[in-house]
Amino acid sequence: MKELFKSLVLKISFLLVWVFIFILKTEADDKLNVVTTYPYIASIVKEIVKDRANVDYLADSKLDPHHVVPKPSLAVKLRKADLLIINGASLEIGWLPPLIDLANNNKINFGTNGFLDLSQYFDLIDKVENVSRAKGDVHPDGNPHFYLDPYNIPKIANIITERLYILDNKNSNFYKDNLEKFKNKWEQKVKDWDKKMENIKGLRVFEYHRLFDYFFKRYNIVLIDTIEPLPGIPPTSKHIEDLVKKAKDEKIGVITTDVYHPIQPVSYISEKTGIKFIILPHDVYSIKEVNDIFELFDYIVNNLSSF
Repeated sequence: MKELFKSLVLKISFLLVWVFIFILKTEADDKLNVVTTYPYIASIVKEIVKDRANVDYLADSKLDPHHVVPKPSLAVKLRKADLLIINGASLEIGWLPPLIDLANNNKINFGTNGFLDLSQYFDLIDKVENVSRAKGDVHPDGNPHFYLDPYNIPKIANIITERLYILDNKNSNFYKDNLEKFKNKWEQKVKDWDKKMENIKGLRVFEYHRLFDYFFKRYNIVLIDTIEPLPGIPPTSKHIEDLVKKAKDEKIGVITTDVYHPIQPVSYISEKTGIKFIILPHDVYSIKEVNDIFELFDYIVNNLSSF
């Protein structure tokens, strides 16, 4: 009798385990799958959805965001996506379309509710009317790095949340509450960042690539020139020497660069002029100290405001 009882208990326990696994799997399958092109977008999404949706991203932020290798593994992520959120403004134009084609997922095709282009909601700077290779790798829609103005982040969060309401209405109140919490926290951080940046208003800078123009514009930092003679074009020896002279004449305060461009031209100008340079992160995870959208701006402000 004891053996029969033990056997029955064992079978029931085993059955309960499988029921539990089935429930977990059903809940996991029921979650919205959100894929973003860049980590900064994923970080904002996570602030809103918490554990109510699955969030992933495509690009390695330690590499050039303009040139991502369209690997089949990235298409697999897109194949499962209910929502694809892109930066837009042609930043992904060189690598995303073939991945979408390979994924063959009608949910995330252009024009559907499952496709969200953030750039469409912003007035971009540096728009180019006549595009030609003579101007370098320009973006005809304008500078795509609008997210590096901290004042644009709450708007991005609003746009994402509105799309989540459409695709996952049952969690809309949850998303709305998280959005408000995020925006309140962000507002407090912006006050702190504004105060710190006030100390370097009018700072004159060189930057490697025009990544931080929105940030500079927000905080009245004066961009004098770029290490690239044209967007996406490596600097020549003559251009570097011209910058060395200009740095002295224009009283440059700091040279800014990023994690994926070569450091040699920047360090050369720094050595010749005595002007310090700083490597700034352009995205979440681009350096080890930056693991979310808050830390991205903390790092930029704390390091740049020291000059």
